[in-house]
Amino acid sequence: MMLSRVCISSFLIALTVAGCATKAPAPVAERTRPGSSAQSKPESPVPVPSTPVARPGYYIVKPGDTLIRIALDQGQNYRDIAAWSGLENANLIEVGQELRVRPPESAAVSRPVSSNGGEVRPAAAVVNSDGVRREPKGGKVAYSEQAWALAQKPEAPVVLAKIDAKPEVRPEAKPEVKAEPVKPEAKDDKKAEPAKPAGSDDKIDWAWPASGKIIAGFNETSSKGVDLSGKPGDPVLAAAGGRVVYAGTGLRGYGKLVIVKHDNSYLSAYAHNQSLLVKEGQAVSKGQKIAELGDTDSDRPKLHFEIRRQGKPVDPGKYLPPR
Repeated sequence: MMLSRVCISSFLIALTVAGCATKAPAPVAERTRPGSSAQSKPESPVPVPSTPVARPGYYIVKPGDTLIRIALDQGQNYRDIAAWSGLENANLIEVGQELRVRPPESAAVSRPVSSNGGEVRPAAAVVNSDGVRREPKGGKVAYSEQAWALAQKPEAPVVLAKIDAKPEVRPEAKPEVKAEPVKPEAKDDKKAEPAKPAGSDDKIDWAWPASGKIIAGFNETSSKGVDLSGKPGDPVLAAAGGRVVYAGTGLRGYGKLVIVKHDNSYLSAYAHNQSLLVKEGQAVSKGQKIAELGDTDSDRPKLHFEIRRQGKPVDPGKYLPPR
């Protein structure tokens, strides 16, 4: 009897141990305190600074830039950019530096350059007999040294005004009458003049800078102008009157270079010369010999010629006369 009870007790203990062994372990929840790193949001990526944008009238220096290159691309004299930007040394510019490439408002307006290289003087203001100051009207008095000297005298404006002045007739007041609208006359499109090339300027009389054949044309990508063949020492002529704003070798890929500024919009460039015959600041006239053709920074003797309007290269073939 006792043995049976012992067996039953042993059997119950074995069942209890087996049941405990088959139970799955209680799940463990990973708890963290508020504000710990597990509950914090992932850090946002650091924003990459964007490329700075230049203000109107300014340019931000990029890697590889030179002041000569910036001036050519902006259609300006590099010395003017240095003065406007307050540069003590025109050869020292830094990447990210902001340069002024347009004249400040307080600066004096530059005088235009005529086709023969001289400055164009404005006509004197006219004062009528009634004492009212009036601006000169185009075509009234042609410019000449005598007219300019006469205009400087106190009594000269009055004399000119009396010649041009016409008696003012005031019509009597009449009742207002509404006029019927007049239909504009139809224009014959066939007789209309052909459109001029974009950016053309009738004030500049262009000419070919060399007599050689065109060996490379303008294409806005690899060639910003035209290449003219020739022999070393052939004359290179100014394509129009103006003033030399650069003469040197400071622009990579152009060799010995001359840049002439013709007015506030147009520049012309003459590259790969053998020798330069003009200096910066010198006035030149159309057809004047300014350099000798060569092969500096080039694989063969040639003249690379560019016309730029407000710094942007344009096709010289649309400006030069037909051969």
